[in-house]
Amino acid sequence: MLGKSQKAAHLAESVTDYTVIQGRSLWQDARMRFVRNKAAMASVFVLSLIVLFTIIGPYFAVWDNEEIDWNVIGDVRGMGMPSLETGHFFGVDDLGRDLYSRVIQATTTSLLVGLIGAATALIVGTCYGIAAGYIGGRVDSVMMRFVDILLAIPATLIIILLLVVAGRSFFMLFLALGAVGWLTMSRIVRGQTLTLKNREFIEAARAAGVSEFTIMYRHILPNLLGVVIVYASLLVPEMILTESFISFLGLGISEPYTSLGRLIAEGAGTMAYGTLWQLMFPLTFYVAIIISMFFIGDGLRDALDPKDR
Repeated sequence: MLGKSQKAAHLAESVTDYTVIQGRSLWQDARMRFVRNKAAMASVFVLSLIVLFTIIGPYFAVWDNEEIDWNVIGDVRGMGMPSLETGHFFGVDDLGRDLYSRVIQATTTSLLVGLIGAATALIVGTCYGIAAGYIGGRVDSVMMRFVDILLAIPATLIIILLLVVAGRSFFMLFLALGAVGWLTMSRIVRGQTLTLKNREFIEAARAAGVSEFTIMYRHILPNLLGVVIVYASLLVPEMILTESFISFLGLGISEPYTSLGRLIAEGAGTMAYGTLWQLMFPLTFYVAIIISMFFIGDGLRDALDPKDR
């Protein structure tokens, strides 16, 4: 009897002696998967260095971005090379202006154009796509046919027309990029909304008397964040590429402001004179930003893809 009681006590102790297992949310799991992606983390590090350079770089600048060094204006190839002694760390451009300060300004401009343009397209496209997909029916058909018509027009042509008609400025550039960037986003969000609006939790919310706007805001939108975040990360380099192409054509941001696309265009025009640093430095920053953003977007896509969990 004593042996049986000891065995029962040992069994009861083993049953009650357990360790609580803490679960992970989908966002925590996605963050861990993203951190394990070496290419994405290296890209985050490189992009952070570039952003840090635009913040603290002006404190080390000797020359202003519009100040002309008249000592080298006559011999840019011989005296305008990168030098620590003259304070032109990246050399000077063909007009004798310090390229270091201009690269800082251009990098800041390109990053702002990419982020603000992508944010504008993200907000407009998400709201438009959710409304079209959730309402459905004839309203959905009319809204998406409007999107199809705009997609049939070349995006570059729309941007150029807006900049030529309304003038070249920061505001018009952001508006032009946002005017064409939301179209694809709206189609993606609309397709995801169509698959979600008839799910059980949406039907339960509707049966409980929740308003249609609340369902879209509280139930559908959170389930779209993964797709939206991934596409937004890929939309930023697309905006930078588009702005650089427009600036390369001479229709982008006007003086006294500049962008990486404009500096690359100026550097490409002076390659024949042997001033390769005018192209090398802005092109290096441009390529680093584009490649980093694409790797970050690819890492976010892998981290948020439910099929890979």
